[in-house]
Amino acid sequence: MSETVHGGREKVSATPDALSEPLTIGVEAYVSEEYARAERDKLWAKVWQQVGRVEELAKPGDFLTYEILDDSIIVARTGPDTIKAYYNVCSHRGRRLVDTPSGARDARGNTRQFVCGFHGWRYDIDGACTRVPEREDWTCALTDDKIRLREVKVDTWGGWIFVNMDPDCEPLRDYLEPAASLLDPFQLQNMRYRWRRWLVFDCNWKVALEAFMETYHVPYTHPEFIPFGAFLGWARAQGKHSNIGYDAPKGMDEQQAKLRVGDGPDARQSTVDLQNFTWENANTNTTETLVKAARRLVEDLPDGTPADQVLRHWLDSARADDEARGVVWPTVDPQAVAKSGTAWQIFPNFQIGHALNNMLCYSARPYGYDPDKCIFEAAVYELYPEGEAPETEWVYTPQDDPGWRTVLPQDFDNMAAVQKGMKARGFTGPKPNPYRERTVVNLHHNLAKYMGTGAPRDLA
Repeated sequence: MSETVHGGREKVSATPDALSEPLTIGVEAYVSEEYARAERDKLWAKVWQQVGRVEELAKPGDFLTYEILDDSIIVARTGPDTIKAYYNVCSHRGRRLVDTPSGARDARGNTRQFVCGFHGWRYDIDGACTRVPEREDWTCALTDDKIRLREVKVDTWGGWIFVNMDPDCEPLRDYLEPAASLLDPFQLQNMRYRWRRWLVFDCNWKVALEAFMETYHVPYTHPEFIPFGAFLGWARAQGKHSNIGYDAPKGMDEQQAKLRVGDGPDARQSTVDLQNFTWENANTNTTETLVKAARRLVEDLPDGTPADQVLRHWLDSARADDEARGVVWPTVDPQAVAKSGTAWQIFPNFQIGHALNNMLCYSARPYGYDPDKCIFEAAVYELYPEGEAPETEWVYTPQDDPGWRTVLPQDFDNMAAVQKGMKARGFTGPKPNPYRERTVVNLHHNLAKYMGTGAPRDLA
């Protein structure tokens, strides 16, 4: 099967056996306040959530906070090789121990003790209550186990810290499969932030994530990319999770991944143009090393060099340039690169857009119980020489801020417009593409298992 996309190109489309059943999804999960409130106990209290990077808690006593609806969690490094997490609440009268500064994404610092600002109760970084003023007034009833901080499950993978409020949850590694095994070769734990931004956005957290979990939209939302090739691709359900990648010609497995050569009669020049455009207009999915290596392609390779050879020369050249400055890329088999695709959607609310030397990640979570709002976050990472990663922090960046460049605001326009459209009387529910958007359907299949409602229905 084939079809024509913008620019007159012909691409291979889905074969019948690659299609899932045509399904539709109700709008309740996006617009219902009752559903949003039910998520508190049925979803967020049961799943592993990514809260930060291991390197952000470099020294014993370093801590950060994470908030999800009514719960606030302190995550602290308690020793050289140990990280613990606790509910951010004093066991005496329920005051939060650590307040988030106004306008900040979270609270951070280094401390030996958490001190309650109400009555001065103190807790060490291992969660033990170390001081209760006038404790003798309770006689013997105030035992140590009753007043220590309540722990939250915590574990790490890929350089990220995850927490889970369910004391009986499955191990993080089991929860993450098969994503963990397919992404392990990329050594994501070695990457560091290049930039990170967040904002409160006017859409449901699912609408925000779904804007990035398929490539079906690329030629239509981002037409500037059309001259560089066909950006439609596949989507695969992977248990709780899912991944996406690009369709690619036979023999060019790596072209299904994030680092791609441009299309057209001269793959050298189109790759240069694609890299320049991405660097200047998105500042994502590439690095300065990759851009500079692309700019040498026309000089390095003769006219008419096949696209697969352009791809190999470009990546080999950039790899060598990085190695010369102390940045060593992981070596991943091309077929493994292809199988892993361009991005993974880690259920329920985290996306990892990985490549050999950089990645773009998104996350979204509720902003209170208003189904029309979410906290949306985007971060770009890359490999740096030891000790040379830039100092970064979470920067609150309004939707119209030029710091988002020009590409992401196109997605933002969709997110806000979709949230409004979900409420229209004439809208009967999303109808995801059975090949390109299986990720969206899979998200709602898994949500329904936790929520007990909202499973995708047969469209026929």
